[in-house]
Amino acid sequence: MDFEKITEEQGPYRHLEKMSTRELLTFINREDQQVPLAVSQSIPQIEKLTEIVTDKMLSGGRLFYLGAGTSGRLGILDASEIPPTYGMPYGLIIGLIAGGEKAIRTPVENAEDDREQGWLDLSEFEVNEKDVVIGIAASGTTPYVIGALEKCRQKGITTGCVTCNPGTPLAAASDYPVEVIVGPEFVTGSTRMKSGTAQKLVLNMISTTVMIRIGRVEDTRMVNMQLTNTKLIERGTSMLMNQTGITDYQTAKKLLLQFGSVKKAAESRRK
Repeated sequence: MDFEKITEEQGPYRHLEKMSTRELLTFINREDQQVPLAVSQSIPQIEKLTEIVTDKMLSGGRLFYLGAGTSGRLGILDASEIPPTYGMPYGLIIGLIAGGEKAIRTPVENAEDDREQGWLDLSEFEVNEKDVVIGIAASGTTPYVIGALEKCRQKGITTGCVTCNPGTPLAAASDYPVEVIVGPEFVTGSTRMKSGTAQKLVLNMISTTVMIRIGRVEDTRMVNMQLTNTKLIERGTSMLMNQTGITDYQTAKKLLLQFGSVKKAAESRRK
């Protein structure tokens, strides 16, 4: 398949080593400003993927993110933030990275080139047709991700992707491709920059919208968040006071800790 690998092209800036710190920061920021505009062009694609994820999760399915390097780490980051933020059980959104947990901090040589390992990693979680697997790869050519999505398609498992090149093999292997074309990187081929930012924005959009659509948010409030530290307990207490009309902070805090979430504590007051 022939396609344009924009993520590997050289950008408009030259001789970066001769620039001042101010120039480097200014030009990086100038390039970064293009990212949300590129994401906005992909909202119709993101919408389709988000709606199928919502439908699958409401039917008891799970969401898997699969990637290598920066892409894999971004998937793991998004997945890991869902349980504490929205009170979802662990294991409903799962991030997998080529090379395993070691690769989160330390690159694992040639891990992304193994076309079979992605499916093997998914198989450990007994992935099935109830689930959705989203492959993340800026280039759209990562064998670890493509091989897994192709196997998913053979098994009747719904697939999506987030990539930053048009018409890639990864998109071809996806039922719901999302292509965010951010252009060449400031440092040629360094897709941890604009491409990584685009991927982070898209994953934020997908997971946040899904959580809202399945009822984990009321008004603008994270009423199911886990009370894992002082900041979150204070936030939850204030939310509970606003929702219920309780005026005494300590009374609201005691009620919150008794029931474990803003939602449950507020419901107890309505009974």
